[in-house]
Amino acid sequence: MIKEDLKNGFSKPIQDEFTVTPDSDATKNGSQVRFLIAGIVFGIAFTKAEVISWFRIQEMFRLQSFHMYGVIGSAVVVGMVSIWLIKKFNMKTINGEKIEIQPKQFNKGQVFGGLIFGIGWALTGACPGPLFAQIGTGATVVMITLLSAIAGTWVYGRFRNKLPH
Repeated sequence: MIKEDLKNGFSKPIQDEFTVTPDSDATKNGSQVRFLIAGIVFGIAFTKAEVISWFRIQEMFRLQSFHMYGVIGSAVVVGMVSIWLIKKFNMKTINGEKIEIQPKQFNKGQVFGGLIFGIGWALTGACPGPLFAQIGTGATVVMITLLSAIAGTWVYGRFRNKLPH
């Protein structure tokens, strides 16, 4: 993926946060079944944890329930511990590839993007991961939210050089 090098003030190809080799075994073999299974497990976990519920999300934004904060907080802790373990033990992928986690730079655009993301999340009751789980449960009206998210991503990509970073 090509990202803008903000530190030096010009654009050049730099590595993404997580580097993935395009010629992995999954690509070579054409086997995407394990990713499909992971997605199904992810969707079942979201459904069972009720994080795809519009009502749960509304409770969170109205500060009426701890449920979503507990789920999100648990995910943050698991992510922190996982990253620490990956770095501590120099862990590799299932295909034996080295995992490289690039340092992140803070910029003010992340604040604006986070606010826009939060407003969209509060209005629709969905963020990118749960969108697919919601559609999988039969809430086909969420397709509008998915198409809106895709359009928002396209607009960002189209105008990102003109936005504050």
